[in-house]
Amino acid sequence: MVVLQLRFLLVPFVTSILGAAQYMTQDAALMNYIDRRLLSLERLEKCNQDILDYVEEFRDFSKMILSRLAGLNSYKTEVKSEVQNLLTRIERAQRDIDYIGSVRDSNTCIEVHEDLVKQQLFEEAEEKKKLKLMLNASCDHMLAGIKSLKVVKKTGDKHGSWMKDSGKKHAKIYLLNGSVNNVILEFANIMTFMESNHTLKAHRTTLPFPWEGTGHVVYQGFLFYHRYGSLNEIIKFNIQKRKIADQMQLPGAGRIPAYQLSPSTKIDLAVDEQGLWAIHAEPETGGNIVITKINHITMSVEHTWDTSCNSKDAEAAFMACNTLYVVYNFPSGGTSRIQCVYDVLDAVSPYEIPVLHFPKRQGSHSTIHYNPKEKQLFAWGDGSQIIYKLHTKKKV
Repeated sequence: MVVLQLRFLLVPFVTSILGAAQYMTQDAALMNYIDRRLLSLERLEKCNQDILDYVEEFRDFSKMILSRLAGLNSYKTEVKSEVQNLLTRIERAQRDIDYIGSVRDSNTCIEVHEDLVKQQLFEEAEEKKKLKLMLNASCDHMLAGIKSLKVVKKTGDKHGSWMKDSGKKHAKIYLLNGSVNNVILEFANIMTFMESNHTLKAHRTTLPFPWEGTGHVVYQGFLFYHRYGSLNEIIKFNIQKRKIADQMQLPGAGRIPAYQLSPSTKIDLAVDEQGLWAIHAEPETGGNIVITKINHITMSVEHTWDTSCNSKDAEAAFMACNTLYVVYNFPSGGTSRIQCVYDVLDAVSPYEIPVLHFPKRQGSHSTIHYNPKEKQLFAWGDGSQIIYKLHTKKKV
């Protein structure tokens, strides 16, 4: 009887113990499952973080690639310019070699064949004929003196440029302030420009790329300027349509300043009776100034001349009737003077023109541009806009 009672007591006890053990086993399995899920979530989180890191690295890599591609485009332009410069130099050297080869030193024992001399003279004559056809030979005046000056206004920075469009009949004034900028101020006429509140009446045009230096010109409705940040790219900008019309590279230019006393100007563009010119200096010529005739319609080089005028102590220059006039000064400023002249058709001897001094003014110029229609110089000197009237005479 006692055994039977114990049996009835033990059965529920054992059953409860077995049930608890079963619950503990289930809890352990659940905890194990939860641990595995948490571990999976941690792995997913790590995987997601890795993906984000990879995306960030890819973005950085993409930026680096784009930057290097832009650099390659820049290098491509510079290499192309250097190749063009090299080809130009080779062509000039070949002409020199041909000339030296055809004209022998009189001290040598080798007799020069008369046919070679005749051929050389004939080729030189033909070259001069072509140049005279390209450049209007009827342009026969030369600078004899600078008669007077008029300070029209004093506005803007120390460096800048102002001008009229000598290829158009209108009287508009264009002001380009600073050696690096991208805003043109256009005035209806010189009276509007001289008013005290002139900037309020100016028509503003923003360029897609800024200019470099002060050697820009307005001609036939277009602004021609050296693009900032480029070695020798010249932009042709349509002012009325407000867009770039064309561009070109000027071989050999852009490596040193055109004038020692105006270091921001690497390429100085000029206009005379014959159209558009570019003035620059090259290290291969010992710093001597090089002038290039540019076809303003096709934006191509027509001819290039190495001059004997040096850029040392030069502050500006201008073209007038096929002739280059270089303006010199002192590094600390003083009386500007013209003391080097180069005529591309050899119609003016450098010794024919004495040193010409600019009147009644001490200082310096950052720009001097000749206006062939008015036969005047438009200059920018220490923030002042100046007009110089000229005295000319016929070339001998």
